[in-house]
Order: sequence, then C-alpha cells, then structure tokens
Amino acid sequence: MKWILTTLLFIAAFILQANAQVKLDDFGRIVLNTYLPDNLGVPAEAKQMLETKLTQMTSINGMGGSQVNPRFVITAKVNVVSKDIIPAAPQMVAQNVEVILMIGDAINSTIFSNVTVSLKGVGTNENKAFIEAFKTINTQNKEIKYFLEEGKNKIINYYSTNCNFLIKDANTLVKQGKYDEAIYNLSLVPDVCQDCYFKCLDILVKVYQDKIDADAKTKLNAAKAKWAAKQNSEGAEQVSEIITTIDPMAAYQPEITKLISSIDAKLKADAKARWDLKVKKYKDRIAFQKESIRIAEDKSKRDDQYRNNQSQRNLELDKMQVNAYREVATEFAKNKPKSITYNNIFTR
Repeated sequence: MKWILTTLLFIAAFILQANAQVKLDDFGRIVLNTYLPDNLGVPAEAKQMLETKLTQMTSINGMGGSQVNPRFVITAKVNVVSKDIIPAAPQMVAQNVEVILMIGDAINSTIFSNVTVSLKGVGTNENKAFIEAFKTINTQNKEIKYFLEEGKNKIINYYSTNCNFLIKDANTLVKQGKYDEAIYNLSLVPDVCQDCYFKCLDILVKVYQDKIDADAKTKLNAAKAKWAAKQNSEGAEQVSEIITTIDPMAAYQPEITKLISSIDAKLKADAKARWDLKVKKYKDRIAFQKESIRIAEDKSKRDDQYRNNQSQRNLELDKMQVNAYREVATEFAKNKPKSITYNNIFTR
C-alpha cells in the first residue's frame, strides 16, 4: 500500500508541475486551477490524493490549470458524515465522507457549479480512511461531467457578458504603455467564446502593433544616439546590435533605412563589410516576415469558404498573429507576480 501511495503522490506532483509551466497553448482555452484550502480538515497525504483527483478531472476534459490564468478554480469541501472504529487486528477506521466539489471565480468568490459526492473509506487510521475514500471518486461519471460542463458554460458566459469591460481595461493599459499586460488580458479569452474572442483578436492587432512601434522608436532613438556619439566602426557595431532587435513589422523602417544609409556613407571598406553582413541579416528577417504573410494571404484567398463566410477567418494569417500575441502573453505570465491569494474563497 505504501508504494502505491508513493507512486500516486509522485504522479500528482508531476501533473501539478506540468500544469504550472506556462505554455503557448495555455491561452485560448478555459483553464481551471486546482486549489484546496489549508483548513480543509484532512491530513496532508489525503489532501494530495484529493488534489490529484481534481487535477485528473480538469486534465481529462482539457481544462487543466496553469499559471496563465489563476482566476477560475476547482476546489472542494470535505464533511465527515460518520466515523466508526472497527475493533480488529489491526483496528480499522471507517468513514462516510461527503465531498462538495465547486468551480468558480476566485476573484469575485462566485460559485459557478457544484456537485456533492458521497464516499466511504476504510483504513488503519484516519488518513488512510480518507485516502481510500478519495480514491473511489470516479472522475468520469455523468454527475461530474455535468458539473464540469456547467462550470465551463458559466465561464463562457462570464467572458460573453464582460467582454466590453475587458476591452475597455485593455485600452486603458495601452494608454499607460502597459502593452504586454493588455495583450496578456486579451489573450486569456477562450476561443470557444467566439464573439468576444474575435473582438479581442481585432483589438490585439492594434495593441501588438502599438507595442512593437513603441519598442522600435525607443531602440531607434538609442541607435541614433550611439551613432551620433561614435561615427566609426565601433559605433556602427553598437548600432547594429540595437537595430537587429527591432521587429521587422515595426512602422519605422524608413527611418531605419535612412540611418543605415548614413552609416554606410561613413564607414571605410573593412568596417563596412562587417556592417553590411549585419544589415543583410536584418533585411533578410524583414523579407522572410513579408513572404510568410504573403503566403498566408494567398492561401486564404484560395479558400472560397473564407470569402463567402464571415465566420471563416483568415486562418493562416490569424494563426501567425495569434502565436505572436501569445508569445508576449506567455512571457508576461511567467514574470507576472501572483495577483490572487486563494484564502477562504467560496466559504458561504
């Protein structure tokens, strides 16, 4: 029994660790984070078993949690209905346990769905009795599936009814220059919430462009300052290190080209050769980006469904754009301090 428990705890740790890693595809889907309060009233090992069961429920249904969006949680309360001591060798503990599973909004402390599961566990002590009880939870029975589906639908409804507020908040962040946070918040909208998802996707196009333009402006000014201070091979090297990090789709290409031309005119032959190599790499990046977009656009034009049905978006181009947005959102999520303290939520 001990090795079985150890194996299960290892699996639980592995699942939780995997879920804790922010991934590109964590965005665009509904995420439920497993949370059990400190005051659950069960021993630590039994609590880990229950955590494992909750994580299995969400993972099986494609809603496994991660650090991407800690707002929505799956949690539980445990009530001991009866407890009997069975005289035997060894003495046994038998418990009838009631587990109330809940899905909800951890920020607003709102319950979206709940289900009560009645369990029975027998073990040589209370901890083992709890473990045996939790092990019997069938993560795929119809009541639990309905509970998860109801929670999912309530989350979809949350995004549908709050979409305009989400966009308004994102626009406020953009005005404050907090482009990454705005992109992160807009990227959290699941693609199953189609109306809100596509509204946010349209806003993301502008926010992302504003972000790369602001970044390009800062870097261009820094490059100009470097060249003004050192109009020689050393200065050119410093400038190349800056401009090659500017996004090829930023709206400052004419000014970058002008700066490159002015540096070309100043450099001597040996220094110019090294400079030309750096510039060529940057121009190749621009050409590759434009060609990728052209191919995506050509593919969408050949798709009659797309032309005749508004719901059929420019999927290839959208995919490229969405991945770019989600890369920003993923990086923001990795560095984002924990903003929600799960403490006594859903206590009523």
